[in-house]
Amino acid sequence: MSSYILRRLLLIIPTLLGILLVNFTLVQFVPGGPVEQAIARAQGQGDVLEGITGAGSDAGVDDLSTGSDSQYIGARGLPPEYIKELEAEFGFDKPPVQRFVNMVWNYVRFDFGESYFRSISVIDLVKEKLPVSITLGLWSTLIAYAISIPLGIRKAIKDGSRFDTWTSAFIIGAYAIPSFLFAIMLLVLFAGGSYYQWFPLRGLTSDNFDDLTAMGKVLDYFWHITLPVLAGTIGGFATLTLLTKNSFLDEIKKLYVVTAKAKGLSERQVLYGHVFRNAMLIVIAGFPSLFISVFFGGSLIIETIFSLDGLGRLGFEAAVARDYPIVFGTLYIFGLMGLLVAILSDLMYVLVDPRIDFEKREG
Repeated sequence: MSSYILRRLLLIIPTLLGILLVNFTLVQFVPGGPVEQAIARAQGQGDVLEGITGAGSDAGVDDLSTGSDSQYIGARGLPPEYIKELEAEFGFDKPPVQRFVNMVWNYVRFDFGESYFRSISVIDLVKEKLPVSITLGLWSTLIAYAISIPLGIRKAIKDGSRFDTWTSAFIIGAYAIPSFLFAIMLLVLFAGGSYYQWFPLRGLTSDNFDDLTAMGKVLDYFWHITLPVLAGTIGGFATLTLLTKNSFLDEIKKLYVVTAKAKGLSERQVLYGHVFRNAMLIVIAGFPSLFISVFFGGSLIIETIFSLDGLGRLGFEAAVARDYPIVFGTLYIFGLMGLLVAILSDLMYVLVDPRIDFEKREG
């Protein structure tokens, strides 16, 4: 197993390099880069995209008169020396190949540089936003598993019964509701909308959090995350329940289950002594992947609705502002995490069922 893990770890290097190369190449063709963003801010336009849409035909004529600087929308009122200083500050005075090589070398040393427009290092920004995203991802995944596994097992045992039918209808209905719509509904019902004000409207903690006792801080934390976590759980809950049910149904119909029952074992002994490990293999081994999907997937919408300042909003705002150190730094970190989680998922398979040997399969 050690050689398999080593091969997977070495495979991370070309995979990450390919991810960075593809995205770096695409960025070269995206309009409204950091230099244009800085020019727009310097001229009080706020966003370069607004300058592009409002420039009109006259702006195009003026831009032509600026010579080599005409590629920058809105640069007509700024001296060429200022434009060159901006290019040097953002590193755009170097060829793309050299910029890419420098970026990769820095990222190998986990040096992600500093945000173009926030005057703070990318690592510090990620550390600052990470607790929100971990809170949403971890608790949503744990709650989904805590509910889905027992419910899925029960549905498999009662397959075709009225209980199975009604719970399936509820699960499918819940799955059909978009997470953002469910989040808005929770706010309206329980966060001071038209009905009850049981939970806070925004934030991860209260303003007086530092003044609370240890138990008060714990209660305040759970009070704030209840609605966001529920909103983030709704999608994974339905999928995981049906996955658990179908996995158990497949195992219950196999011959070894019939043999175990013929030997006089009770249904509970057969279910949890024989079926459980085989049926739960795919469910438990998928925990890291589900956590990562919840961690990255629905965080932006949930964070926006509940006014939480996490990695989802950070990535979105960085992409809009063309803040490339944040964009590529977080891409590298998240890509590395995703690849490591894929290896962890394989280790989970072996942990749940020691009969699995990836090295022999590869041989």
